[in-house]
Amino acid sequence: MQKVEHIGIAVKNLAASNTLFSKLLNQQPYKQESVASEQVATSFFHAGETKIELLESQNPESAIGKFIEKKGEGIHHIAFAVADIDAEVERLKAEGFIAISDKPKQGADNKLVFFFHPKSTNGILIELCQEII
Repeated sequence: MQKVEHIGIAVKNLAASNTLFSKLLNQQPYKQESVASEQVATSFFHAGETKIELLESQNPESAIGKFIEKKGEGIHHIAFAVADIDAEVERLKAEGFIAISDKPKQGADNKLVFFFHPKSTNGILIELCQEII
C-alpha cells in the first residue's frame, strides 16, 4: 500500500454536499463525474495528499443507495493507492480478506478499483485503487 488515496463519503444530495465541502475545505471540487457501472455521481476534493470523494446514488438499488438507506450519509469507504492492484488483491485474498468481486474494474478518477468486504475489515469497506496509465 502506498498511501490513503481517498475517503469515500456517501451523500444524499451531491450539489448541497459540494457546497458544504467547498466551504469546509475552502476550495471547489477539482473533478465531477458519473460512474455508470456503480450508478453514482461523484465529486472529488483535495485534502492535502488525500482526496475526499463524495458519492450520490443515481439509483436507490445501487450500492450507495442501499448504504444511505441502511446507514444514512457518512463514510462509505477508505481507498488505498497501490502500485500493482492484481498482486495486492491476491496478497490480501491469501491473507483471508473477503473480496467483493472477481477482478479490478474501471472506477472514478481514472483508476482501476477493487473492494474488500467490511465483514473482513472491521466494518469498513476497503478499496484498492491503481492509476490507469
